[in-house]
Amino acid sequence: MTVRGLISALTQQEDLNFLLTNRIPRAALTRFMGWFSKIENPWVRDASIACWRMFSDLDLSEAKKTEFKSLHDCFTRELKPGLRPSDPDPSIVVSPSDGIVGAFGAIQDTELFQIKGAPYSLLDLLGDPKLVDAHRNGRFLTLRLTSSMYHRFHAPHDFRIERVTFISGDTWNVNPIALKRVERLFCKNERAVIETKLTSGESLTLVPVAAILVASIRLHFLDLLLNADTRGPTVFPCDASVHKGDELGWFEHGSTIIVLAPDHFEFCDNIKDGARILAGQPLMRKPAST
Repeated sequence: MTVRGLISALTQQEDLNFLLTNRIPRAALTRFMGWFSKIENPWVRDASIACWRMFSDLDLSEAKKTEFKSLHDCFTRELKPGLRPSDPDPSIVVSPSDGIVGAFGAIQDTELFQIKGAPYSLLDLLGDPKLVDAHRNGRFLTLRLTSSMYHRFHAPHDFRIERVTFISGDTWNVNPIALKRVERLFCKNERAVIETKLTSGESLTLVPVAAILVASIRLHFLDLLLNADTRGPTVFPCDASVHKGDELGWFEHGSTIIVLAPDHFEFCDNIKDGARILAGQPLMRKPAST
């Protein structure tokens, strides 16, 4: 068995995986990685990327750059132009990021789930009763980004960004093993609630959820990096219009994006549990009558 195969076999052991990725000083390790990943030293960079390859299926063939200044520069890499075109159909809401389809379906009043049998509430996730009402009995979908994936996320449709609320919190791992064991995990982790309105007036909300290691979220339209060091206001009024496919920002490590949509939206045929999806591919369909 190869070293990578051995590592993969060990990390599939649920107890060991949970111990190694959660029963550690998460906040301290996250702060350390935030510092370490930005070291611009060729030896540190090359050793870090080589180690990363051992633990994942990292593929840099799509990257715009062929050389990176640091591990952080590699994490937040841009892709070659044209590799993530958005579906042009105006009735289609596209995936905001590369990811693995997790839980999805109808919101039961205000209850949704992070994995089968593990419910949580919209109020715990969003913290705003008015926004909860906008998504009551609506649709939800979670997209999990692994550490090796493209970390930038994009507008899933033409819309106006009205407000961003940053909610500080923990940095639990967001892999399926942790989702089975930690109740209301998404409601405990650091996250940003991005409230938007489609041109038709419907609410579409994106919730990027940070995770262990480099738990930071960069939003271009605010020119802010939101993380544990964020101080001062946590609610940011916005008035930014974006088009489908425009880059909104990036994660500085693998994590999750939760998409909340109205109840009359339908999931596209490619949406299935565990399916891999790329930014720009169909996610939901908006009925033509709305």
